[in-house]
Amino acid sequence: MLLYKGRRRRVEMKVGLIAHDSKKKLMQNFCIAYRGILTRHELYATGTTGTLVEEVTNLKIHKFLPGETGGARQLASQIEQGNLDMVIFLRDPSPVRDTEPEVNSVVRLCDIYNIPIATNLATGELLIHALERGELEWRNIG
Repeated sequence: MLLYKGRRRRVEMKVGLIAHDSKKKLMQNFCIAYRGILTRHELYATGTTGTLVEEVTNLKIHKFLPGETGGARQLASQIEQGNLDMVIFLRDPSPVRDTEPEVNSVVRLCDIYNIPIATNLATGELLIHALERGELEWRNIG
């Protein structure tokens, strides 16, 4: 069962950012659009995504390795350790590629640990607005 704390206060949340190559520009634009919200939270990203977002937003981002060289696994590890509160993962739904198992582990772990995850722009916007309103302050109580 999840306990939702509602709108009482806004707490700094830890947000993971990851994007397939074909979605990196979209991630940059997303982060530009929502910079005002994201700046109030702690951001984590795979290396290339984080670097590209930093270049256009000046947001402070903790960067892991590039996704294909272990960054997706590092981000997944943060989920396993309970260190992320939500993930925005802009995925390319095109055919599977060699790095897909690593990246798909992020989605699977979010499901296992009840971490909200957006895998497309529409859901990303829903999560970012919920983040702004303080509606993602939840904890697993059993």
